[in-house]
Amino acid sequence: MEIYIIRHTPVDVEKGTCYGQSEVRLSNDFNKYVEYYKKELPQDFDFIYTSPLDRCLTLTKALNFSDIEYIIDERLMEMHFGDWELKNWNTIPYDESKNWMENFDYISTPNGESMKDLLDRINSFYETLKTLPYQKVLIVTHSGPIRCFWSIILDIALKNSFKIPVGYGEILVINTSYDTIIRKI
Repeated sequence: MEIYIIRHTPVDVEKGTCYGQSEVRLSNDFNKYVEYYKKELPQDFDFIYTSPLDRCLTLTKALNFSDIEYIIDERLMEMHFGDWELKNWNTIPYDESKNWMENFDYISTPNGESMKDLLDRINSFYETLKTLPYQKVLIVTHSGPIRCFWSIILDIALKNSFKIPVGYGEILVINTSYDTIIRKI
């Protein structure tokens, strides 16, 4: 199976804002990214999976694969930052954030989740997906889940997945037959 994974388009939030599962507006260059994805992505997907957050769902609908079904899967949501959602990172008290910053892979944010929690969600999704009879699937998601896919496929520590940039407009292709990744920019 070939799995194509794309990140939602840029968002219109103040720089330094912590957002995970919060709904945020898309930036003005949304259509530029939609056109790019339409040009670069194959048109013969068996199925599309998307995060339920508006920034992914809006992109999924805009790609207009009219004859291809899509499924909303909550496991593809970004990490939940709990009490820190929509706060500026600079306003989060140092004593609250210090331990998390040093151990974000296994420590949860206050009333949120850890990257390990997110990894478990993505691993569950990936293991389920690999059992399905599809040839080609598209996933529309966020940078956190994409980092988890990197960690799973490359068998690297979750913290190390942050050494790999996850930009807007990138297309990640996973071939499950060989457990290989092709990164396309």
